[in-house]
Amino acid sequence: MRQQSGDASLLRKLNSAAVLRVLRACGVATLSELARAARVSRPTAEVIMDELLAAGWAEEHLDDQGDGPGDRQGERQGDRRRGRPARRFRFRAAAGHVVGVGVGVSKLRAMVADLNGGVVAAHMVPNYPAMPAADRLTAIAELVREVAARAGLEVPGLRAVGVGTTGVVDGAGGVVKSTMLANWSGVALQRELAARLAAPVLVENDMRLAVLAEHWRGRAQGHRDVVYLYTGDRIGMGLLIGGRPHRGAHAAAGEIGAQPHENWVAFKYVMDYAMAVEPGELRSGRQSAEFAIERARAGDARAVRAVEEFGRGLGAGLLTVVNPLDPELVVIGGSLSSAGDLLVEPIRELFEQYCLYPPAVVASGLGDECITLGALRWALDHAEHALFAQPD
Repeated sequence: MRQQSGDASLLRKLNSAAVLRVLRACGVATLSELARAARVSRPTAEVIMDELLAAGWAEEHLDDQGDGPGDRQGERQGDRRRGRPARRFRFRAAAGHVVGVGVGVSKLRAMVADLNGGVVAAHMVPNYPAMPAADRLTAIAELVREVAARAGLEVPGLRAVGVGTTGVVDGAGGVVKSTMLANWSGVALQRELAARLAAPVLVENDMRLAVLAEHWRGRAQGHRDVVYLYTGDRIGMGLLIGGRPHRGAHAAAGEIGAQPHENWVAFKYVMDYAMAVEPGELRSGRQSAEFAIERARAGDARAVRAVEEFGRGLGAGLLTVVNPLDPELVVIGGSLSSAGDLLVEPIRELFEQYCLYPPAVVASGLGDECITLGALRWALDHAEHALFAQPD
């Protein structure tokens, strides 16, 4: 009898997970539709739905909350129709929330999203490359608490906190090596943040999360093999292979070091232009590119040529990745992706000249938020796995 009781309890959990999964996938459904899709009886679906309603995982979908004009037909017909319209239900996305954090060179960004990925709060604070590791860890933890508070939440109630950081990140969420942030190499980031935040913490390399964000909400939707090039304060790369971010044997896939023949010194062209126009103004590579892009849009022919050469320089560096990987798509992301076709067209022309199967080239629309959005998706994946995991 004990075994039978255990079997019944397990079956109830399996059925409940199945109904919730169906409800999440279909958006709005009646009990009959849920029972049919989850392959349970209607009475079983009704009992489970009552439990999900009580637990806050589901809510009744009322017609006046945005249904079409025909959805209240049963009520409009009044006495001409017997009975009441079938009750309809939907997954309650606000039943849980996750936080995504992007650890950039100059900024720390965070967003809160519900379980459908709807962003409900965002916040950003400065980051400094020379900041001691302990201070940066404290700043990240405080940022998570602040952005959660802006959403009316407390950290212990979060389903997960996803963090994307520059540097090589191992399977345990530790930063093996970072060249952009001082004192960041060797930091057990996941463990350190878990000790400061009473919520599940996941840490991943920022470029892998950026390409994940593009696959989720960006230009890479519907594509399975993608090269993502990040352009901003630095050059970074993320690889999507078979629909999944590629980590590599040492979790260093996509990390870009020095390249032979100066393939990655693409910034030289825009820096030379900026210096020639305003010799007394010192600018970083990113600032020089932004300066040249702005003047190119204003019609400066020399600026247009400088940006085109910048694009060709990026494309030349990409060739050694694009040719052997044969991706469907190359996405140019980061803050400089706002250059649009000024940057994309020279890369596309270079690929047409040198690639056996030239991939499409597009500019990202996610901008600087790509890493934070990828961290949100990473956290949502964890929350969904925990929510729909098969019971032991």
